[in-house]
Amino acid sequence: MDNWRKSSHSGPDDGNECVEIANSPTHVSIRDSKTPSRATLTFRTGAFAAFVETVRTDTGHLHAAVETN
Repeated sequence: MDNWRKSSHSGPDDGNECVEIANSPTHVSIRDSKTPSRATLTFRTGAFAAFVETVRTDTGHLHAAVETN
């Protein structure tokens, strides 16, 4: 995908805490804007919507999982 754009929630100033997103009719990809040549997560469009909803509603569990790993 070549239509990468920064999240509207990039953080202050130059957006150092940012993810970029690109989409096609069937998939959505996300990556870290600081290291765009590294790993990219790619989801089917419906799965991405479910992922975003989980992050929005279940951040407490996500923080706990990160702290234990």
